[in-house]
Amino acid sequence: MQDAHQDLRIALERMGLLRPGETFSAETLAGGVSSDILRIALSGRSPESSFCFKRALAKLKVAADWRAPIERNHAEVEWMRVAEELAPGSVPGILGEDTQAGAFAMEYLDPTAHPVWKDELRDGNIRTETAAAVARVIAAIHAGTAKRADMAQRFANDHIFYPIRLEPYLLATAARHPDCAARLGELAETTARNKIALVHGDLSPKNILVAARGPILLDAECAWYGDPAFDLAFCLNHMLLKCLWRPQWREQYLACYDALASTYLARVDWEPRAAIEARVAHLLPGLFLGRVDGKSPAEYLTDERDKERVRRVARRLLLDPADRLAAIREAWNAEL
Repeated sequence: MQDAHQDLRIALERMGLLRPGETFSAETLAGGVSSDILRIALSGRSPESSFCFKRALAKLKVAADWRAPIERNHAEVEWMRVAEELAPGSVPGILGEDTQAGAFAMEYLDPTAHPVWKDELRDGNIRTETAAAVARVIAAIHAGTAKRADMAQRFANDHIFYPIRLEPYLLATAARHPDCAARLGELAETTARNKIALVHGDLSPKNILVAARGPILLDAECAWYGDPAFDLAFCLNHMLLKCLWRPQWREQYLACYDALASTYLARVDWEPRAAIEARVAHLLPGLFLGRVDGKSPAEYLTDERDKERVRRVARRLLLDPADRLAAIREAWNAEL
């Protein structure tokens, strides 16, 4: 085990989580495409003492050649520290960090008591209260970091956000849709230019645990000081896409869309609500199309007819933008 995990051993020792000569086991956990995530159990210690180890990958685990700086791992740790201050209990506890390895360790949360929101949505455990709670957490983080020069300096991560978000979701999609390319490029430029609040960057149901204490957010390696509209648009996008994954629960997914949008917008106090709603509504169709024709397509969209539905609605809304999120919902509902 020591030979197979020598790099891992070194990182754990640097973090002070493993004593020299101590043995351990490492179990690979399911996760996204951008990191190795392991559950570490130390020999001779109780199972409750196990923890998670996360290490960023330079090349993401997708078919396309998608690369990003591994220092995004540090950005994630810093985001989690800020989130814990502004929305206590909304992230796992940080146990250690090894910036040299692009890795950190955090509290392990038992999946039986902390199911993944994506799994809950898939299985029909769909509650608007969860969507509203997610909106409250992310709005608290946005509000608490809005217009703060110290946060802007601490999370000046354009060099990370561009290759892991704007390029794969918007600009790569533009190459597949020449008639929408100018609009997608404009959305990327506008999003990059707006420096307003601390953004999570990957607010997807797969990165949110549902717990008794409230939602717990994971995977903030895209953390960036920029446009908070991105977080809301990114999460709303998943509520729309789920209507194709489990069409029998379309109304419940759209109810979650409404709860996310209304709860979040009610808490916007750092800028006019109409202004951020318009930016979210403009960005959403680009992200929607990106989950079909970008570098990170939604794995459950396999039917070409469903992909064409997404393309029809997204392209229409890109070329004739709507300023209200209700209009996006109505356009998609009419297509289903």
